[in-house]
Amino acid sequence: MEATAQRLRGAKFVFDLPSVTGTENLLMAAALADGQSVLENCAREPEVTALAAVLGRMGARIEGAGTSIIKVEGVRELRPAQVEVIPDRIEAGTLLAAALITGGNVLVRRARAEDLDAVLVKMRAAGAEITGERDGLRLHAPSTINAVDLVTAPFPGFPTDLQAQLMACVTVARGASRVVETVFENRFMHVQELSRMGAEIHVDGHTAVVKGVSKLSGAPVMATDLRASASLVIAGLRAEGTTTVHRVYHLDRGYEALENKLRSLGARVRRVQARGP
Repeated sequence: MEATAQRLRGAKFVFDLPSVTGTENLLMAAALADGQSVLENCAREPEVTALAAVLGRMGARIEGAGTSIIKVEGVRELRPAQVEVIPDRIEAGTLLAAALITGGNVLVRRARAEDLDAVLVKMRAAGAEITGERDGLRLHAPSTINAVDLVTAPFPGFPTDLQAQLMACVTVARGASRVVETVFENRFMHVQELSRMGAEIHVDGHTAVVKGVSKLSGAPVMATDLRASASLVIAGLRAEGTTTVHRVYHLDRGYEALENKLRSLGARVRRVQARGP
């Protein structure tokens, strides 16, 4: 698809569903369009708010970022700015989940509680002690995880990008957990692979019921997408024996050298094939 224009014109746009990337793309386009743009049913994720703050420092005129309605008054040009990227809340949540499933006591530096409220609520319900420290969040996991129910939703709800990781955790929980996926289709592809490791999971449409088991067993498993691959690595940390996760190029789309970070926390994990170009 190719599109050209001498200059964009401001307009009103209503998203069918809140979309992070969609909101960010139109936000950037509206910043340099002629006139005012009104974006409705916008995504409210921290990444959208952070982008709006950056654009504001560059001279954009934006109101309402972090709410469902954003108004943008176009400007003629943007100026350079020096920016510090916000911490990746999904990577932070993944590392917290790794600590939760292994009974660990881990400090995730720069993790921000305000970006992870819905996740921290569920992890605390699972029995974790989570405290804010000057340079991040510390999670002290229980010896046995409690079952928890969760429903994914756009921010500030529970993020779909951490659904697979928390499902991996509750495979060894005390009791049965109910996981409802409302954001994406086909977001339960990791279930079959977790089952290979001994997990007891029954899927009915958009709902998965996870009955906690006493142990997981290492097995060869296959990553099917980015977050599914993270969930399999997390499950492998708890499983008895060796787990080999194939197709980890999915993992590399969203994590930089995750195995090194886990190894620094005491995990016995290694990459058996070099990263691609």
